[in-house]
Formats: sequence, structure tokens, C-alpha cells
Amino acid sequence: MKSILIFVVSFLVCSQAFSQKIAELKCRHLPTIQQGFLNQHILQKKADKNLEARVIGNYIDKLDSSKLTLLEGDIKKIKKSMKGIFQKLLVDDCSSLIKAHDLYVMRVQQKTDFVKKYLGPNFKLDKSVVLDLDSKKRKFSKNEKQLQALYSKYLHFQIANYVTTDHTLAEAKKLVIKNHERSIKKVKEIKQTTVFADYLNAFSGGLDPHSTFFSPESFADFNISMRLSLEGIGASLSWKDGLTIVEQLIPGGAAGRSGKIKPKDKIVAVAQGANGKFEPVMDWDLKDVVNKIRGKKGTTVVLSILRKEKGSTIKFKVSLVRDTIKLEDQAARLTYHNQKIENKNYKIGLLNLPSFYADSRRGGRSSANDMKVLLAEAKKNKVDALVLDLSNNGGGSLPDAVNGAGLFFKKGNVVKQSSRDSRSSMITLADRDGAVDFNGPCVVLTSRISASASEIVAGTLQDYGRCVVVGGDHTFGKGSVQSVSELPRGLGAIKVTVGMFFIPGGKSTQHKGVDGDIVFPSVFANEDIGEKTLDYSLPPKTIPSFTSEQAYVLTGNESWRVVDKEAIGHLKSKSALRVSKDEKFNEILDELKKAKEKGKIVKIADLFKKEDDKKDKKKEEEEKVYTLTQEEKDKKYLERPDVKEAMYIAADLAEYFQRAPLAGSHSKRKAASKK
Repeated sequence: MKSILIFVVSFLVCSQAFSQKIAELKCRHLPTIQQGFLNQHILQKKADKNLEARVIGNYIDKLDSSKLTLLEGDIKKIKKSMKGIFQKLLVDDCSSLIKAHDLYVMRVQQKTDFVKKYLGPNFKLDKSVVLDLDSKKRKFSKNEKQLQALYSKYLHFQIANYVTTDHTLAEAKKLVIKNHERSIKKVKEIKQTTVFADYLNAFSGGLDPHSTFFSPESFADFNISMRLSLEGIGASLSWKDGLTIVEQLIPGGAAGRSGKIKPKDKIVAVAQGANGKFEPVMDWDLKDVVNKIRGKKGTTVVLSILRKEKGSTIKFKVSLVRDTIKLEDQAARLTYHNQKIENKNYKIGLLNLPSFYADSRRGGRSSANDMKVLLAEAKKNKVDALVLDLSNNGGGSLPDAVNGAGLFFKKGNVVKQSSRDSRSSMITLADRDGAVDFNGPCVVLTSRISASASEIVAGTLQDYGRCVVVGGDHTFGKGSVQSVSELPRGLGAIKVTVGMFFIPGGKSTQHKGVDGDIVFPSVFANEDIGEKTLDYSLPPKTIPSFTSEQAYVLTGNESWRVVDKEAIGHLKSKSALRVSKDEKFNEILDELKKAKEKGKIVKIADLFKKEDDKKDKKKEEEEKVYTLTQEEKDKKYLERPDVKEAMYIAADLAEYFQRAPLAGSHSKRKAASKK
């Protein structure tokens, strides 16, 4: 997910280890860089036994996360050799890291030899093979025979992916062998500096999921992504079990605009140009896959995608035109819609905000400023209620989140940020603008991919009782802030988690995010999505509430109604009845159930299934996405069941406020809002 990041570039205070000119990362640098992480990290302050165990586990995972190369005995050797690693590094002893790498190289060579033999003249593709891609459920093999039996299944999977992308069996075998030969060549060429960088990433990953060591190359990529100037498909990728996985679609990017790619899709092959030949990228390093996908603006890249859908594995192609992020595609947009409740029409304003964008240049656009203009328009057009759609909002500019939330109440606290030092006072960010830009009934639509800045806005408006939060059971759950420190001598940089965010009610958004007041089925209601699924994510915390009295307005043109428990109970019962009868919501529930039952098991036979007429028709519609007018795009967006239901709830809220009396005094109304 796009993170809220207070971007601090500084030079790490270093010991004499950096006193001489440095050409590359050396063993002697590791203790100082580790200490740089510990000096800044919000939680971990020393290199203890618990951290050592995490780091060793992470290092093994970096060597063989798929558990398809190393044996159980190898793991025991590595753990024994790396015991006391922090003390060893202090005396410039990195031998355990080198030994682990050398052992891995030997096993990769053995695997390559096995592949050449297994894919000999007598090999036949067995479509009945079933492979579980979930490596977490898998144990390391006890011996080579057991490992080869497991890997033979993976080879059938690899061959099937080639054959289903217009290769003959003979070509597929050659390509798989070529990939393994390239892999062993690459691991043999790995330099010690890369081994040390992998160790530092194992160390930083033991602190929390968002702390990272950047090599000089990865730091350059990071700076490019922060400037949003990368010409590509507009998606962030990760690597797991030999497969490249789509983690996030960046609003305004080619992948997001296509409407065809979803988070958790797996990229198995890449072709250059509309008629280019597919080059499978299974078992490639993520960096190499990214380089294949990146390219000059205006050129075409075609991706072969593997997806779990309705209990089966489907495979399809997506053609994308590389482009820079288009601001107009991620800018706030307001549309108007009529919703009928009990024989009365209600005018609903639908404000779709895909990200909290901000251009710091003079005259640059800001999401908060755009929202302010649109809310003035909504008020002028006398909408009965408003839906703020943050369901695809992965975060962005923190100041815009603070100012954006403040548009809905008078003024007051929005977020607090903690620091490593418990004795230091927290940083409080508040809306200082005394105007209430929109004071009507308000609904905020969220999902499990609503993250960071969007969680702050949704949580703030919920804590003040200003809006009803609907949609996902909870948001993503990233409630931490990172700082980036550049290392001297061109060694790269470290990104460290230095604080946590808290919303006005006193809860951090960490792990659980913001709970939905009213929940309905979502394609993102997947247990694999969310901060809590990440290894070593920080635990959630609470602090005393810090809501502001001056946020509430009781009388006059800017007064607004607090949404209390009674109102939410009323809205929830009406929504549940609609959702239970909605065909699209029931389809989503069915898909979620099948996906959960199926897990990550892949049947080779499924890869060869031809698409039925219904799927072919759906694909034809998707191919037209680049030629859709804005009006047609809006129509498709409005067909989403969660968007439709959010507008129904907004109309219900408007109707409820019109007929229900105010909930008593100011203090009672405030208390009612703290659900």
C-alpha cells in the first residue's frame, strides 16, 4: 500500500567505520548500519535474542522462501552457524553469511542438474498434478528424494504456463532448463556486497514490515517512485514463491485504468509490444521482472496473469500502454445521483477520491483544495447527503488528509504521532480552518485497501460522530510512519519506522484499521490483505482521547448532526435487507467462500481450460477500457454494488435526520458518537 511517509533525508551519524572512502558495502559496515536502525526505531532499541531469531529466520527466507531448494538439515546448519550473529559482526566475522550463501549455491546447482535430467526425452506433462503454492504450509524437505518429488510438481506447473502461452512442449522444456541455467549462473555471480545487503534487509525486516535497507540501486528506484515520474504500468510488485505478485494499483496508472488487474494477481510472463513473444518470468528476481515491465512512455507491454477466481485458477493476457501517472485520473470527482427512500427522492453527492495527492510546486493541485471546491459546489446544489469514496484510496499526503478531514467540522485535532522516546510529547496535527465546508449527512465508503491517510480521515470523521463509515469490515491497518536516512559514501539508505499514528478517539489505526459501522461483502475481504498479515507488524496501541470541543457546531448555518448508535442501528438493518437481496453482493460472497475453500492450490488442468462464452464476452468488454469515454467510465463505476449501497445508506441517513429529533445536549450527542 502507498504509505504515509514523513520523508526525512539525513546523514547517519557514523563511527570510525566510515572514516575512509568506501567503494562497496563491507562486513565491517554492518554493525554501524544495524545500530542506525536501532537508534531510530520506535520499538526495538537493542539487538537481543528475540531479534536475532527473527533475523536468522528472515535470512533463511530470503535464501529460499519457497522451500524448494534447501533441505531441513541445511536449515539446521545455517541456524547453528548464525547463532550469535550480532556479536560476530562486531569482530568483522561474516563467515556464517558466506557459508549459508555457498550452501544455497550448491543446492541450486543440484536442482539445475535434476531439472535437466527430469525434463529429458521421456518427460510428459501430467495435467492431473496439483500444487499448493502456499509455502507457509510447507516444511523443508528431509532429503533430496523428497525435495525432488515436490519440485517435479513445480516443474509441471512451469511447463504448463509455457505451453498455455503458445509454446510447444519441446520449447517449454528448453525454456525451463534455460531459466534454471541462468539462475545458477546468477547466484554464482552474486557478490559479497549483495549477501551483506540481503542480511541488512533480513535485519530490518525483523524490526517491522516497513523498515528497509536500500542499496544504492534500490534507493535510486525509491527516489524515482517518490517523485511519481516512473514511466511504467502504475503498479507496485512483490515476489513470493518464484512468482511476481501485484500488491497495489496506483491511481492514474495504466494498470489501474485498465480495470483488468487486481491486487494479488500473479505475473507469469511478459511480452514487449502488442505482437511480441511472451518471455516467462517465473523464478526471476523481482528487479529483473520490473525492468522488463518498465519502459518508455507510449510503448506497449503485455502481461500474462494468473488469478484465483471462483475456486479455480484462470490465466489471461492484459495489454497495457506504458505511461506516467495522470493526475486527472486520481483527482477528486463529484457526481450527483437521485436515491428514492419511502417515495421520496434524495439528492446524493458522490465524491470519489482515489488518493490524497499534493503537488508542492507553486500553483500545484492539492486534494484538500480540490475537495473544498467540490464540497462548496455540493452545498450550492443542495445535496441531501454526501458519500466520500475512499474505497480505493491507498493514502498519500498527510497534510491533505488533515485538511480534508477538517472540511467536515469546525476545527480540531485530527491525528497524533508518537515517537521512540516515551518522554517526548506527541506531535499533534489539527485542522485550524474554522469553516465547516460541508455540514450535511455524510457517509464514508472504505475497503481493506483503504490505507494510511484515508484511514486517518475515515477514523477522524467516525470518532467525531461526523460520518458513517461503511463498506469493508475494516481498513488496511497501517498506522506507522517511516523516516529515510541516507548513508554516507554512497552506501544507500535506511528507512526506519519512527512513530505511530493515533486518531482522535485514541486508537491507532495499526492492524485493525478503522472498523466499518455498516459492513457489506467486498472483493477485498480477503484475509491475505491487511497490515496484520505482515510479519512482525507493530502491535496496536491506544492513548487517551484527544477530540476537540471546537469541532462541534450546535446552531447556525454550519451546525451538523452527530451520528449516534441509534442512527447506525437503523441504517444497518435497512442496509442488511437490501444487501441480502442483491445479486452482485451474493456473487461476491460466493466467490469469497470458494476462494477460502480452495486456498492457494493450483490444478495444472485448470490452466488449460478454455474460457466460456460468458468470460469471452467479459474480456471483449474489458478490451474496450482504453476507448471508454469519461461518461462510460462513470457508468461502470456506478455499477459497483458497494458504491450503490453507500448512496442508499446516505439517503437513509438524510431521511432519518429529517424525521428524527436531535439527540439532546451537546455533551450527550458527543458521548453518543463515541461508539
